[in-house]
Amino acid sequence: MHKSPADAIARFTDLLMDAVCMVDVDGHFVFVSAACERIFGYAPQEMVGMRMIDLVAPADRERTLAAARAIMDGQPNSRFENRYVRKDGQIVHIMWSARWSEADQLRVAVARDVTASKQAERMQYTLYAISEAAHASDDLPALFQRIHHIVGAMLPASGFAVALRDEQGRGLRFAYHAHPGGDAAPHTLAHWLGEEVLRGGAPVLLTPATLALAPPPVRAAAGAEPDCWIGVPLTTTQGDIGVLLLQGGDAPGQAGYTDQEQELLTFVSSQVATAIHRQQLNSRLRFMAQHDELTQLPNRRLFLDRLQMALARAQRHQGQLALLFIDLNKFKLVNDEHGHDCGDELLREVARRLRHCVRESDTVARLGGDEFVIIVEEVLVADDALRIVEKIHQALAVPMRLADGVSLGATASIGVAHYPEHGDDIHQLMRQADQAMYVSKLQEVHSN
Repeated sequence: MHKSPADAIARFTDLLMDAVCMVDVDGHFVFVSAACERIFGYAPQEMVGMRMIDLVAPADRERTLAAARAIMDGQPNSRFENRYVRKDGQIVHIMWSARWSEADQLRVAVARDVTASKQAERMQYTLYAISEAAHASDDLPALFQRIHHIVGAMLPASGFAVALRDEQGRGLRFAYHAHPGGDAAPHTLAHWLGEEVLRGGAPVLLTPATLALAPPPVRAAAGAEPDCWIGVPLTTTQGDIGVLLLQGGDAPGQAGYTDQEQELLTFVSSQVATAIHRQQLNSRLRFMAQHDELTQLPNRRLFLDRLQMALARAQRHQGQLALLFIDLNKFKLVNDEHGHDCGDELLREVARRLRHCVRESDTVARLGGDEFVIIVEEVLVADDALRIVEKIHQALAVPMRLADGVSLGATASIGVAHYPEHGDDIHQLMRQADQAMYVSKLQEVHSN
């Protein structure tokens, strides 16, 4: 008995790598070829009778229905793309070629799975964007914000965090943390997950099911319906420098990240780690170029920049500022009698005490040797600077415990210049402060 041509065509379509689908006027599948099971995860007999739109990713449904209406109005479409949700929950990208059969009252379409090419495009774009972010960001906070935007566009995430190893390499410091709830501090669960990732040196996917392995405080912090989390190590050629953490989805208790998404994030994390490491090196180089190596205070170059900006602010707001020149007395004797290591330690301690004598917004810098300078902004009266001078004398007089049991106090000659009283530019103020400091030193000599 000969079978009909339609039966033969049905058998032939099962040989195709692309899927052939027929949808009736009400949007139900009436025929699907065998390839549908590979692409969508449903057996043909499962799909027949299902509503086409129910399988489309929610974000793509409106434009999919619009495209279907256009096809039914006689406008064939050969390159329409949308996303479907497979039976296992994973997303597939589909390119459709479809037309309407008026005689059969059916929409006939061929579906091609373009997920791999879409992922390749997305990966290429992501890597390029991360590279661009590394070059365009002036500092780490700016880089973290850019990476958050890039990774957030690639994977669903309601929370995002970057945790870096501390300087001793023993613990984690959350350098960036963004959560829709606006939490000021990272979640207890995030801390624990970050430590687990670094301990194992591999990605960790945390779901409501695997949360049972976490310590009781972590489970309690996660709540009754915890979100899915994923943590991946940030690895460079020097080793793991930190952890990238994503809190997934908008709905508590969701299924979580797929293996595909985990692999994608793991690959991207190496590029993120390289970008962060490069920015850390650049930040360190900038710091070294602008700060004194011994005391970590701003050096002459950064001091002059800050003084110029402070003057501009004072001129703009008709304010006042004070400039203090500080020279340690008889510092050479410390080096001669106790050695340069002891002298270096004393300079570091002097720098620390000077910082505590002024506000955080003021600038303490080291010009070199035993010379320090302080910029005090928003000075209301001259006595404000004199009070700081007295505070410095008192702070330096307290004996400093140095190496080998040495305990030394210190005295300093301090000169003060005021803007606008003593000048309205850098050179005038520095000359006045230097002269005042020299007078102070002469007085110190004569008093002894």
